[in-house]
Amino acid sequence: MPPKPKLDPMHAESPQWQHVDDRLKSEIAARKPKPAERQRAAAIADLLEEEFPKAFCALHFSNSFELLAATILSAQCTDERVNMTTPELFRRFPTPRHLMESEPGAIEEVIRSTGFFNAKAKSLREASRTLVEDFGGKMPVAIEDLTRFRGSGRKTANVVRMHAYGLPGLSVDTHFTRITQRLGLTKATDPEKIEFEIAALLPPERWTLFADGVILHGRKTCQARAPKCEACRLAPLCPRIGVEVKSPAKRKSS
Repeated sequence: MPPKPKLDPMHAESPQWQHVDDRLKSEIAARKPKPAERQRAAAIADLLEEEFPKAFCALHFSNSFELLAATILSAQCTDERVNMTTPELFRRFPTPRHLMESEPGAIEEVIRSTGFFNAKAKSLREASRTLVEDFGGKMPVAIEDLTRFRGSGRKTANVVRMHAYGLPGLSVDTHFTRITQRLGLTKATDPEKIEFEIAALLPPERWTLFADGVILHGRKTCQARAPKCEACRLAPLCPRIGVEVKSPAKRKSS
């Protein structure tokens, strides 16, 4: 039997390592980033923490189940729209059982503006049923359990763990994917592979603030169609600068 890969001290000695799920631990152990890659990731994390020292989850919630539901609704939808929708949703269906036993069309009516409302309503009903029937109505903490809910993959499970339970995690959405690729931190396109690769670059205690900072940076500065590279705090560490970014004069005439 081949020997187990040796962990880097920043993971093995992290006070948060015990809260990392077994699959992610295994993925981290199998990766061996170069010291320079880790140093660069840490420098990017430092700049993001300077720019967003109080980065937070933009979704509004009062308990872990509400956050799960809000995150399910956020697929292909803005957080602002979700936050406009969830107060009425939770007023009409205050508990998972209410959602589970809702009349056909009732949830759909409330969440219509979030898009894909039929699929999202089905996810909310089935997630509620799983919570009531399999977990006795008590939200689980383990990522293996959180991914059992319909509509909840590792991204959604991480959001709940990060912001409802204060545990380390990396929520990989479209902003996170775009920014980490542009910064040269990953070439992966699969969200799980991106999570695993970034997790290997930083200690667990930095994951949540890094993930939230990346997402806020993507919304504020490194936007999809028109990144504001001239005003970017991360420009000194970005491989795009000087390669893909045109000067203001050229950009205006193009």
